[in-house]
Amino acid sequence: MAGVNKVILVGNLGADPEVKYLEGDNTVANLRMATTEAYKNRNGERVEQTEWHDLEMWGAQAKIAEQYLKKGSQIYVEGKIKTDIWQDEQGQNRYRTKIRVLSFTMLGAKPDGAGNQNTAQQAPQQRPASAAPTSAPKAQEMVTDTEDDDLPF
Repeated sequence: MAGVNKVILVGNLGADPEVKYLEGDNTVANLRMATTEAYKNRNGERVEQTEWHDLEMWGAQAKIAEQYLKKGSQIYVEGKIKTDIWQDEQGQNRYRTKIRVLSFTMLGAKPDGAGNQNTAQQAPQQRPASAAPTSAPKAQEMVTDTEDDDLPF
């Protein structure tokens, strides 16, 4: 039986995207996203629990993230869990779990200084994810990763 590796998150960015331009016109963006869960404990007190997630976007997604996403931006993300394994200077195995973003949608209001000031906002339901943009991406459209996952590293 085949497995399923799918993650869906809605949260806010904790910092501006860190974008790197690699050889061969490849672009990667690393982002930190916070998701907060609120519930009432046994005493009836409201408790908030925040989890931090490392996100990774490639290609066109990375370029869109660099242009439109800022600290505090709220986004909806679909992706999969990836774990990097390496050895540190002492020979100890180290692990880092991240979310490889396959698609995302910008939610909420556009943060100050994010992208073109003339960009209109549009609800995600108003434009299908498969529609090709006619100009710059709109601030709430679904952005998907159509590239293969065979990355050189």
